[in-house]
Amino acid sequence: MTPDLLQLSYSVADLCRQAGGFIRQEVSNFDQSKIVTKGLHDLVSYVDKESEKMLVAGLQKLLPEAGFVTEEGTVANTEASETEYRWIIDPLDGTTNFIHGLPCFAVSVALARGNEPVLGVVYEVSRDECFRGAQGHGAFLNDQPIHVGTAAKMDDSLIATGLPFYKFDHLDAYLRILTEYMQHSRGLRRWGSAATDLAYVACGRFDSYFEFNINSYDVAAGILLVREAGGRVTQWLADGDPVFNRETLATNGLLHEEMQAVMKQHWGEGFQW
Repeated sequence: MTPDLLQLSYSVADLCRQAGGFIRQEVSNFDQSKIVTKGLHDLVSYVDKESEKMLVAGLQKLLPEAGFVTEEGTVANTEASETEYRWIIDPLDGTTNFIHGLPCFAVSVALARGNEPVLGVVYEVSRDECFRGAQGHGAFLNDQPIHVGTAAKMDDSLIATGLPFYKFDHLDAYLRILTEYMQHSRGLRRWGSAATDLAYVACGRFDSYFEFNINSYDVAAGILLVREAGGRVTQWLADGDPVFNRETLATNGLLHEEMQAVMKQHWGEGFQW
């Protein structure tokens, strides 16, 4: 059965707000001794895991036939070949911000058909902002329609990115790209939450966002939001899958070719993750 994506997006938004309420409650009670290191500089806490469990339980009721791709592995991950639909979940995008008391972290939930997001919700907890979108129905911030910005050249744009924090392959090429963007924009921002970065592109606060070595659960919901808000999202050098191929370029559409030209000059073909 094909789900009613628009109606489903309201229910998913409610679940994200509930998980966000739990996260907000834990800000003042957070126990630093319960931080676990998954890898170099890659942190997780009981807050991530408990919020993921809440989301999984609620989403299973909404669409029992769907599989899952989750960051914390509280439920078995599903391959695209195993089911038509999959929920892609980051229960706390911006864990490091949360742990350090910085106010930018979000709950991110997407529904994908194959590898294509068809529904996305990003709930930015600190500002109580819920970004919601469904394929063919547009994108919304707290139920008000949103659209990407209108900057037509990089010199007039504000760019978001993520900085490598544990895997430093290709760092020299990335820094060359970063240098050009710094010299030809109004500035770059590193918010620390890819889901929030993409939501901000969707509503025009940022004009573009780029990052490499990124995961599907970080970007899937935000990619849907940007597309439904009138923007464009691709891999860095091509129009391939930006959800599962570990590199994402999202723009208002007007800046895409100019930004890709810089990437093609410095990044080169054939990088393998």
